[in-house]
Amino acid sequence: MAILISFLKKIFVGWSIFVLVCLCPYSNLGAEPVRLKDIAHFSGVRKNQLIGYGLVVGLSGTGDKRGSQFTIRSIANMLENMGVKINPSKIQPKNVAAVMVSAQMPVSAKPGDRLDITVSSIGDASSLLGGVLLLTPLKGIDGKVYALAQGPLLLGGYSIGGQATAAVKNIPTVAKIPEGAIVERPTPFEFNSQDKITISLEVRDFSTTQNIANKINQKLGGKFAVPKDISTIELNIPNQFKNNLVPLMASLENIYVNPDSRAKVVVDEKTGTIVMGWDVRLSPVAIAQGNLQVVVKETPKVSQPAPFSLGITTGVPRTQIKTKEEVKKLNIVQGSSLKELVDGLNAIGATPRDLISILRTLKAAGALHAELEVY
Repeated sequence: MAILISFLKKIFVGWSIFVLVCLCPYSNLGAEPVRLKDIAHFSGVRKNQLIGYGLVVGLSGTGDKRGSQFTIRSIANMLENMGVKINPSKIQPKNVAAVMVSAQMPVSAKPGDRLDITVSSIGDASSLLGGVLLLTPLKGIDGKVYALAQGPLLLGGYSIGGQATAAVKNIPTVAKIPEGAIVERPTPFEFNSQDKITISLEVRDFSTTQNIANKINQKLGGKFAVPKDISTIELNIPNQFKNNLVPLMASLENIYVNPDSRAKVVVDEKTGTIVMGWDVRLSPVAIAQGNLQVVVKETPKVSQPAPFSLGITTGVPRTQIKTKEEVKKLNIVQGSSLKELVDGLNAIGATPRDLISILRTLKAAGALHAELEVY
């Protein structure tokens, strides 16, 4: 008897689990697990913007024109610092261009590390092709020099032409220098000195934030992660990881989570692109969609008088108007899943442009249960 009761309990538990799965067919459906580091940013792990002003030399007559006074003044100042005195009015800057140099320095960059830089013309130079950037200090927001940039420019375009025509490919006034800057000063920040780490999520959803906090606490074996708002988690550093955060971050960033978000439909009217989220639902609704076409055709005739008569040749207007209206029946569309919703909308036979209008109307009617964003 005891064996029979135990067997029946196992059957009951098994059927209970089956019923729960059937009653929740859409729980986490379509939400593929992703790593935490793919949807979050950690405090102290960032890049710092650097900027500097410099000169590009060696251009083949495509540099700044005579009207660029700041370029002329920069050339004169540079030569004067090198012990060469020259009258600024005698300088012809056609082979030189004034540029702004920008770079992004990671917080972990150390002296000697190299950075990619972007060089952009700020004068009226037509092309930077063949140019070389002279030594340019790159400063941070605090005004201190953190890197030095120099080197030959790498362009992804060109600009050539004559008196009658010209050909331009891409943007010839912006160039790159891979590893063109050398870090000279580290950022005044110690990553391991943090007592707390702020985790900023790209997915703004309370369920996702709470789920991630629970998984972090489960991983660390305590309540160290505290959700602060819809997309922010504050992590208190456990004692065993203080002043040694790299092992902690390595274990946290590879935690797999199932991100959730509001149901959303994104529409790009310029290209006719429609993207629907997995959780988009549609209440039963009837849709009729069709177009009215009106064609106006002018076929004027010429009235020719009889020979030797006093009449004159005149034009007689003739207008033909034709209307055509597509007859579309009402179609019942509903979607408890994304596939059913897509199949129902496709059954109407509407183009993407028509679907944009249909989605707007469905949202206005309250039948589309999703956020509609139109760009």
